[in-house]
Amino acid sequence: MAAAKEFSVEEKLSSLVRLQKIDSKLDEIQILKGELPMEVKDLEDEIEGLHARQTRVEEEINGIQEFIEQKKQGIKDAQALIAKYEKQSDNVKNNREYEAINKEIEMQQLEEKLCEKHIKDATEEIGDKARQLELAKKAVATKESNLSGKKGELEKIISETEKEENQYNAQAAEARKHADERLLASYDRIRKNYRNGLAVVPVERDSCGGCFHAIPPQKQSEIKLRKKIMVCENCGRILADSDLSDAVVVD
Repeated sequence: MAAAKEFSVEEKLSSLVRLQKIDSKLDEIQILKGELPMEVKDLEDEIEGLHARQTRVEEEINGIQEFIEQKKQGIKDAQALIAKYEKQSDNVKNNREYEAINKEIEMQQLEEKLCEKHIKDATEEIGDKARQLELAKKAVATKESNLSGKKGELEKIISETEKEENQYNAQAAEARKHADERLLASYDRIRKNYRNGLAVVPVERDSCGGCFHAIPPQKQSEIKLRKKIMVCENCGRILADSDLSDAVVVD
């Protein structure tokens, strides 16, 4: 079985410089997209929540309407019983029976009034729910309009950059195959630490190309020899000499 290829320090640095330049190109595309992907996702989540609220209010309205129908039936039942008791009162034989029937009539009249009050309160509640539903529908319409605009912007950027992004992603994957694994792990870790994503930087004007901290002349000489991996003492970024950096071109 063939032994794994050993890379020289210069080869390792060249691979990292190339990967950094490719990743920086990809970062530029993400900057162009800006906050749009997150904004689109947030709007989609908001719309989903508004739809859920709308459904919930509609279900509540349906429940109240069923309650009103039950109370309307309660009124009919009470009125039927009142008519029945009034008819019976024509045939009472004594005061006790008459008082008992009158008591039943009064109870059904109270039930009828109670049902009417329940219907009145429930109708007012439906009015409140209907206003909530209207507000939810308007909010959905506004959010969907915003979402359509954001999606349009994002899709335009994607269509303009998709070919380029795919190309750089393929180049980045290829560059990673030729990078030293341990250095690659350090590279990824350093990239996450900085918003600009710069993990490998050239020495420019005697300073680190990332944090602009001055690099001593002796250390600059060692960096130019490309015999060992050197990092900035201030920011921890991997340093490359400007000639090596300029020699690596990404199309």
